[in-house]
Amino acid sequence: MTHLATSTLALGPEWLKPDTIIEWLGPWALIGLALIVFAECGLLIGFFLPGDSLLFTAGLFVANNSIKSPLWLTCLVLVVAAFAGNVTGYWIGRSAGPAVFDRPRSRLFKPQHVVKTQQFFDKYGNRAIVLGRFVPIVRTFITVMAGVGRMPARRYLTYSLIGGVLWAAGVTVLGYFLGQFDVVKNNIELMLVLIVLLSVLPIIIEMVRARRAARRATTGPRHLR
Repeated sequence: MTHLATSTLALGPEWLKPDTIIEWLGPWALIGLALIVFAECGLLIGFFLPGDSLLFTAGLFVANNSIKSPLWLTCLVLVVAAFAGNVTGYWIGRSAGPAVFDRPRSRLFKPQHVVKTQQFFDKYGNRAIVLGRFVPIVRTFITVMAGVGRMPARRYLTYSLIGGVLWAAGVTVLGYFLGQFDVVKNNIELMLVLIVLLSVLPIIIEMVRARRAARRATTGPRHLR
């Protein structure tokens, strides 16, 4: 594969960098990416994987022909992997019930991850399944949380599919089109930082809306006629 020029900005261990992962996978890149997306979306051990940045980089590699699969096939495979991961995670939670969260001091399974996801799910309900796709850690645990909470399967699968298309296909397509610009190709790590920041933007917007609504409900109208 053609090596992409990068800036010196560090994003974590070398082996977790998206371009390193894809280059290491070589001709099996699409299959490897699908397995990684599946693990992050459905298996609790996958929460540390670089989902958003990996999808963006995959689109970039498709654009420069480092990944030989066409864009439509890449997006289709990644959407299926994301959706299948969510279905698996949901049934793990539904089958195991609350016991799946009864490991309070595990190095990989930290209580704060569960608390963070529970608060997110309680706050946004159905929208959490879609919005949670774009939030690291949350997207891994929220699917299991939905199963534990016995969210109706049809409703869960509907929102999961919508989120899977928006996330897996959307971020990959974004990487594909932006990856055709030299400024992006030459500063890939900076772009990945921006992708991470943008991934939490929907949540920030929702938080601002919720705070404004709560403030209006508390203070009421300023002037009574």
